[in-house]
Amino acid sequence: MRTVQCGGSPLFQNMGNWFIAAKKADFQKIAETFQISPVLARLIRNRDVEGMEAVRKYLYGTKADLYAPQLMTDMEKAAEIIKGAIAQGKKIRVIGDYDVDGICASFILEKAIRIVGGNVDTAIPHRITDGYGLNEELIKAAAQDGVELIVTCDNGIAAASQIELAKSMSMQVIVTDHHEIPYETEGEEKRYILPPADAVVDPKRLDDTYPFSGICGAVVAYKLAQMLDIGEAEEEALLEPAAIATICDVMELQDENRILVREGLKRIRQTSHPGLRALIEVNGLKQREISSYHIGFVIGPCLNASGRLESAHMALKLLLEEDYTKAVKMAAELKALNDSRKDMTEQGVVLAVQEIEATLIESGGVLPKVLVVYLPSCHESLAGIVAGRIREKYNRPAIILTKGEEGVKGSGRSVESYDMYEELSKVKLLFTKFGGHKMAAGLSMKEEDIDTLRERLCQNCTLGEADFEPKVHIDIAMPVSYVTEEFVKELELLEPFGVGNSKPVFAQKNVLLTKAAVLGKSGRAIKFRILDDLEMPKDMMYFGNVDELLSFLEQTHGKELVQQLFREGNVRLPLTVTYYPDINEYRGVKTVQIIMTNYCNS
Repeated sequence: MRTVQCGGSPLFQNMGNWFIAAKKADFQKIAETFQISPVLARLIRNRDVEGMEAVRKYLYGTKADLYAPQLMTDMEKAAEIIKGAIAQGKKIRVIGDYDVDGICASFILEKAIRIVGGNVDTAIPHRITDGYGLNEELIKAAAQDGVELIVTCDNGIAAASQIELAKSMSMQVIVTDHHEIPYETEGEEKRYILPPADAVVDPKRLDDTYPFSGICGAVVAYKLAQMLDIGEAEEEALLEPAAIATICDVMELQDENRILVREGLKRIRQTSHPGLRALIEVNGLKQREISSYHIGFVIGPCLNASGRLESAHMALKLLLEEDYTKAVKMAAELKALNDSRKDMTEQGVVLAVQEIEATLIESGGVLPKVLVVYLPSCHESLAGIVAGRIREKYNRPAIILTKGEEGVKGSGRSVESYDMYEELSKVKLLFTKFGGHKMAAGLSMKEEDIDTLRERLCQNCTLGEADFEPKVHIDIAMPVSYVTEEFVKELELLEPFGVGNSKPVFAQKNVLLTKAAVLGKSGRAIKFRILDDLEMPKDMMYFGNVDELLSFLEQTHGKELVQQLFREGNVRLPLTVTYYPDINEYRGVKTVQIIMTNYCNS
């Protein structure tokens, strides 16, 4: 949780790096039409939802509002090829990817093809020995096994030479993917390159007519499964892995994705799927309370751990398992792997920070615009997670490189104003392999080119100092007194939360702190008693950097007053905050609780 300190101002506008949304609409009309508060109407508009039909879909969209699969270029062709292969008894192989999106996409396609009588199996590349996506060995293995049709999922769009090899070996190939289309630059022009597959289904195609291109690989697979006429009940069940992949692949929860995730979560909360139920149980979660948070930070990482530290086939096998007792044992193994992954990740983050801080000293306190850190001892499967943590800490693009079996492998995570795929494309001659999208990328390269990569990325980078400052985007400057239990309940209409549909951020100036206590043995939270703008008492929690907040309060109000705040109270220390309202239930009694997310001087 980030803390932004800003200068005082009578208004919230441009308060340091705090910015209030100023999007316009007829909020009263929206409120009256949909029987919601004008505040909720404003929050919906702040999420770039415009027009009455879009608001309806945002609030009440159902499976019936999802776009027709046929709108995707080559979708009908792909379905006909699969149906023809099944009719002729051909052996079909799904080739997926080792992350949650690839695992879920593989499960969806294998399950769907089996339902309609296909002879199908799945191959998922090993992260370390195979690397991402199709490779020649996978193609040769498929030919040796008598495979006549390959269907990729969550990969394939950048595998032109591998697909050409498959075609030369008399195999048909269908590509289903959602990644950017690779291109070559000819002067100022970009020449986009589609692989020579029998069908290429990717909503990022320039000639695609699908209304929403921001779907993940598993959703593309789900759309293809629909085209195979698997039946309504089976379609409903496959919404669950499609929703899991959408959350875990960090797709924006807008438009169709929002409906997919909401409908998927609804079904997961009452799922009979043995593998999902087992994962929920071994992680101590309550099935009826599963949210996008639990999927993204508990369930997803367990599935991901198999592809990172062992083989993604472990997770796929769990999803395909029909026996609940066996599924529980398999889920427990995945949880143990994920626990190990967490420890290894922490070690990687510590090493990366040490490297960056050492560089900082050498450069006189100036951080590079793009952080490129080489950690030879870091497990290559954890590079992306470590890069994400480093990106969050320093608020700039980060690429973590590790020593692979053949050269160097790495993963990058970006910031909002830096298109990582575009920038890496400018130096692609340094890579033996690379791919990705605006916010993330993966690459392989020679160790001797690391310094050159670092230099060129920083030289090419046009980000200014303002781009590196953490920004707080406020939805509404709203007095805490407005918050009631009914209002908090109404906010549930905005769920599920995630990228592109974040939790609302409210702000109030001069909240008065009257008493405080550090909670828990670890001291990672503070509970405040506050007075709102109407001098009414409320509870306010803070779960960020406690030491940093205490230091800030002492600098602002003096050590003596802060000590009194934590001893007996009876003080009135003003603090400007951003917050999110919640309901705290203790022994059956519900009370409104304010969750402070950022703070600054009043």
